[in-house]
Amino acid sequence: MEVYELVQAPRPCSYLPNLEASFRYFYIKNCTVYLYCALLERGWRRFGNYFFVPTCKTCDACISIRQDCANFVFSKSHKRTLKAPLTLQVSRPRVSDEHLNLYDKYHQKMHEKKGWDYQGITLDAYYDTFVRGFLEFGYEFDYYVEDKLVGVAYVDILPAVISAVYCYYDHDFEHFSIGTYSILKQIEVAKRYNIKYLYPGYWIQNHHSMGYKERFKPFEILCNRPDLNENPLWVKE
Repeated sequence: MEVYELVQAPRPCSYLPNLEASFRYFYIKNCTVYLYCALLERGWRRFGNYFFVPTCKTCDACISIRQDCANFVFSKSHKRTLKAPLTLQVSRPRVSDEHLNLYDKYHQKMHEKKGWDYQGITLDAYYDTFVRGFLEFGYEFDYYVEDKLVGVAYVDILPAVISAVYCYYDHDFEHFSIGTYSILKQIEVAKRYNIKYLYPGYWIQNHHSMGYKERFKPFEILCNRPDLNENPLWVKE
């Protein structure tokens, strides 16, 4: 296992205006399951071989959360969503023109809908972000309507936890609530294999892009910013 710490200058925050965001980065080649679980428990996320955690000095709006899958109860609304005519295919992470076109279409729509910064993605950049570094825990959940790919979710499944890495979908099929459907499917997997927690990433309360995660309670929030040699403090929201 190779571990390198990277330093990046603060940059404009992607979620809150007039603020700067700072992150701590590790580049970890062949990350062990033990280390990855320790990082997740301390609020870190993964893209490819890059692991990161926010270290913003003037803001703590981004809160690390984890869903308590063992005690999660599907509501009537959740059960209706899970009846959508979607077919799930699980594979190892990969990339194709179909992936790139859907990813680009999703981000163009999110630029129009929520003001996200838009820029295209190259095959190499996509591979580095979503395919590289999946090792034994990385999977891809593909959602189809008949033979049309309408959603992609990258999911890390470890013995004790699941991490929802990233999800994008075709807004022409947004009436199927594909983002919600994907989280519910991951909770289903967790329940099936007795995995207690799902880490869905960062939550910003009442935020137009990040607030949706509160729909999947019960969840716990990380109350501190522990280093690897410090204990994380999780409490029920």
